[in-house]
Amino acid sequence: METAVRKKFSIKKVLFYLLIAAILVISMLPILWAVLLSFKTNNEIVNAPLALPDLWSFGNYQRAVDTIDFGRMYFNTIFIVVIATFFSVAITFMSSFAIARMTFKRKNTADYLYFYLLMGIAIPVYVLLFPIYRIDSLLGILGTRLGLILPYIAVNISFNTLLFVGFLRGIPEELEEAAVIDGCRLVGLCTRVVIPVMKPTFVTIVIFNAVYIYNEFPFASTFIQNDRLNTVSLMTSMFKGQYSMDYSGIIAASLMIMLPELVFYVFLQKYIIGGMTAGAVKG
Repeated sequence: METAVRKKFSIKKVLFYLLIAAILVISMLPILWAVLLSFKTNNEIVNAPLALPDLWSFGNYQRAVDTIDFGRMYFNTIFIVVIATFFSVAITFMSSFAIARMTFKRKNTADYLYFYLLMGIAIPVYVLLFPIYRIDSLLGILGTRLGLILPYIAVNISFNTLLFVGFLRGIPEELEEAAVIDGCRLVGLCTRVVIPVMKPTFVTIVIFNAVYIYNEFPFASTFIQNDRLNTVSLMTSMFKGQYSMDYSGIIAASLMIMLPELVFYVFLQKYIIGGMTAGAVKG
């Protein structure tokens, strides 16, 4: 009897690992295929996309480096990512703290504000292009970094609010009441009590905001009108001509864009998982 139970358990364990391996292979297949294509010529990509390249060469990567000013683009991207993420997280934390903790005169006011801020999740980015274009034009910031940073801050508010409010409503109010009794003011309450407890959620939100801004293309391609302000998401557009497309250059440049993100995720994946499970399911 015991042997049969162990055998049944072993079979389940083997099937579980096979399922995990299958999911891993399916997830990695697009990336591995992209790596394969990056060593091919344009003719090989079009005529034999699944075959091995006739000649393994780093020429596509060299052409990408020669075509693109990586230093300037990474500087522009990192500058925009840092500024937009900082203000987006700071503003949303303050509004979320007010929604989760303030007592309003009218009943359900906090819930109305909460759902109002969440409605932004349902709005497609492409719907916002023309209104934001007009606003940037009227403010005189069209084609500047500021004209791109402000929309990024606004677009991330809904997602940040979802996680912040969900986690804040799960924190026992007694913890904050004890700090107030000890003489802690509002700023000290947030910086010394609430934020340390919310560290996984903060890290998760920062990571998702930064990765979104890093990869964002519609806003960047619409509002940036000076090549000196290009971000890394616009790299691939440099390989597109009026009557031709450099597929091998696009793929090589795309992989070079993806590499920092993959490293980013590998080292911070535990914070992403911890923040999502701790904050998103509460409230």
